[in-house]
Amino acid sequence: MNNLVPMEFNSQRILTTEQLAEVYKTTERRISENFNYNKERFQEGKHFYLLQGDELKAFKDQYGNCGMVNKNASQLYLWTERGADRHCKMLGTDEAWEQFDNLEETYFKVKEAALTQLSPELQMFKQIFDSVAKQEMKQKEIEQKIEVVSHRINNLDATNIEGTSRQRLNDIIRKYAYEKGIQYNIAWKEFRTNFNTAYHTNIEQKKTNYQGKNNVKNISYPDYLERVNLIDDALRVADKMINLSWLL
Repeated sequence: MNNLVPMEFNSQRILTTEQLAEVYKTTERRISENFNYNKERFQEGKHFYLLQGDELKAFKDQYGNCGMVNKNASQLYLWTERGADRHCKMLGTDEAWEQFDNLEETYFKVKEAALTQLSPELQMFKQIFDSVAKQEMKQKEIEQKIEVVSHRINNLDATNIEGTSRQRLNDIIRKYAYEKGIQYNIAWKEFRTNFNTAYHTNIEQKKTNYQGKNNVKNISYPDYLERVNLIDDALRVADKMINLSWLL
């Protein structure tokens, strides 16, 4: 945290994906996957900025020497405090929660120059207020962690964990459709999009090629994934979808 290079955009402190991954002790790929799975929950200008063209060039000119900006990048995501908060919730690890608390207190905190001009009495009241606010924030974080755990337990209870892998995949997608209030076939479409993004592939094309090569017709996606030994990867994607569907 002490080595975090401070950068700003649009008068806001921001973090690159690389910085965010370093602070939260995860990978840039994990940050990108969480974003791609949940793009509808991120608002540009509020949670992130996407720099391209002249904006990106200007940002590179300003911060290119700090080592946190790839000079060959054609686009760059910058995360605001609210965006960092959302990624913290999605990661859900104790370390991420702790590091976000540190970010709030140091990196994102706006220094109040006028504070030193307050009387000793007002400074004392402000310290009391800040202490109470911090305790309330801690309590909120604890409640959010409990909510995450409870949600996952409820999903586990509602999913058939004794059936085959194909049955479990179908059960998770069916529950995902129910929780989001969408049709079953739409839920499968979202699964395929998430799977393609997570593993940088085209499952639709690969399934079509498999059917032609093996002379089979009307094979389901769960059946195909099981035949090509990708069912465990599919379950990981489906599990992430169901466990993140409750977020804002």
